[in-house]
Amino acid sequence: MKKKQTFYITTPIYYASGALHIGHCYTTVCCDAIARFKRMDGYDVHYLTGTDEHGQKVQQAAEERGLTPQAFVDGLAERIKALWARMDISNDGFIRTTDASHEKAIADIFTRLYEKGDIYKSEYVGKYCKPCESFWTDGQLVDGKCPDCGREVTEEKEECYFFRLGKYADRIKKLLAETDFLQPESRVKEMVNNFLDKGLSDLAVTRTSFNWGIKVPFDDKHVIYVWIDALPNYITALGYGGSDDGKFKKYWPCDMHVMAKEIVRFHSIIWPAILMALDIPLPKRVYGHGWIMFDGDKMSKSKGNVVDPFVLTDRYGVDALRYYLLSSVPFGEDSSYTNELLLSAINNDLVNDLGNLVRRTLAMSTQYFDGNVKKPNEITDDDKKFAAGIDALLPEIRADLDKPHISKALERIFGVIDLANKYIDLNKPWALNKTGEKERLNAVMYNLLEAIRVCANLLLPFITKYPRRIFDGLGLPVPDGFDGAEYGVIAAYKTTEIEPILNRLDVKKELAELDKIAAEKNAEAAGGKNKDDKEKEAVKNMEEISIDDFFKTELRVAKIEACEKVEKSKKLLKSTVFDGERRRTVVSGIANAYKPEDLVGKTVALVANLKPAKLCGVVSEGMLLCSSGADDLPRLIEPQGEPGDKIC
Repeated sequence: MKKKQTFYITTPIYYASGALHIGHCYTTVCCDAIARFKRMDGYDVHYLTGTDEHGQKVQQAAEERGLTPQAFVDGLAERIKALWARMDISNDGFIRTTDASHEKAIADIFTRLYEKGDIYKSEYVGKYCKPCESFWTDGQLVDGKCPDCGREVTEEKEECYFFRLGKYADRIKKLLAETDFLQPESRVKEMVNNFLDKGLSDLAVTRTSFNWGIKVPFDDKHVIYVWIDALPNYITALGYGGSDDGKFKKYWPCDMHVMAKEIVRFHSIIWPAILMALDIPLPKRVYGHGWIMFDGDKMSKSKGNVVDPFVLTDRYGVDALRYYLLSSVPFGEDSSYTNELLLSAINNDLVNDLGNLVRRTLAMSTQYFDGNVKKPNEITDDDKKFAAGIDALLPEIRADLDKPHISKALERIFGVIDLANKYIDLNKPWALNKTGEKERLNAVMYNLLEAIRVCANLLLPFITKYPRRIFDGLGLPVPDGFDGAEYGVIAAYKTTEIEPILNRLDVKKELAELDKIAAEKNAEAAGGKNKDDKEKEAVKNMEEISIDDFFKTELRVAKIEACEKVEKSKKLLKSTVFDGERRRTVVSGIANAYKPEDLVGKTVALVANLKPAKLCGVVSEGMLLCSSGADDLPRLIEPQGEPGDKIC
């Protein structure tokens, strides 16, 4: 048996800072579509994703919740895995930077680089961006702020170990300028103009201001920083540095690292420099895609403009969201998300074009031939052109996915679907049946069934459920490859009718429902405020208030005496709190950050005179004050004092 060609593709490892949104889903679904296609096309594929779980922000977030960092990241990792399961992600590996094998390999890598002289100890004095956990020189700042995220930086002075990044500047510049290592081309210009031409400073790769991370083996005061800790996950996940490195020998170098454009610098400059220092072959390609924009701005939890994939898949199914993400975003470019665009893609492409083609064809096959359609002996010249369009699909899509132009590949498939719908109108099967032209009618039905079969075959990597149902209707097994993805392979069909993928959506009604769901989620997150309360608060936030307005809010110290989950809600907790005078029930949208048993006995800040509101059938008689960090998870304010004390 011929040995399969390997193909290794990765997402970045996602920072363990809270629930993911459809911007993260886009990267992961794109890689999944490519991985699925390559598997079906005969490759031995390894698809890796995972989580980046160390660092100062993780340690602080855990401490604020009264959790150990390990317990905190364990919960987040499980949520991320649940989302990938929901989105039908077919990853072969899932790495966590807290995995024991990874930690050991990183300690060994650090020691090796130190012994080679590529890492040395010195003192860092400069600007530090806490959200990005990055050090910058004055020359790298943009308008005095972090060049990656645009946030404020602080002056820091700290003993660090440094990686000699500058030593590899010329090799990196040559790599980017003379090869197709980094794509698209626009990313190359960004890296050269914004970083390489300005000079590469040596890189601080340890910290001493926190301890949640991998300790430097020979200097445990220092924690190995993200660059050396996180980036090598792509090789440690394959067993590099361990006793079993068979996967590393088999799959490395990686065929494609895929990520959003804001972390291209790390993967196209820092990562290859580390590999050069280790004398390890470089990845074949790094691809930085654009952002999914929301109201003209990057989708971001910190900006409150995220879209919850669980909500969308609950309502419209996984295929609908996968199709929208893969078809509506030109790979490499920014693209806008709106609920209208999603609903339009569902109605126009999945319901009208694909759904109606399948429904009409299977219904006519049943009506005219009782589902029995045979391969015709002869077809017309127009039929041959139609068949040629079907046969062209697979080689064209292979070329598209190597670039990778995923939306273009789907455009080609739906181009044939559109031609098939027009083929029905042109050949009028109902008229052929009426005039008794059974032989011609059989040829028309066969050609339509072949178009549907090949398109469904090629759609399997992109949308994972409906194509399988189409094969049920065709009376055929679901293919595991593309060997039959051409016209004329099937000698005879025995079809049956199937339920439609989706019914046409009432866009106006759906938009209103999505707005309602968003308002309810916002109310939960705010600890029980209804939509009107939030609108009033939004207005209030834009206006100055007097001291009298401020003192209308009665804040008291209270203690949580009991706590339980609210039925039918994943985010709400129902707490019994004592405010010094009476016990009351308070419903809070904090279940994504706290377990009920961890809250009992906590001293909290209570808004005591908030108008009662009903949430999921439970009347809430107040609100617990929380803060929110970069991960957007709530953190209860825990004041000093006894229940009943006023907060002023």
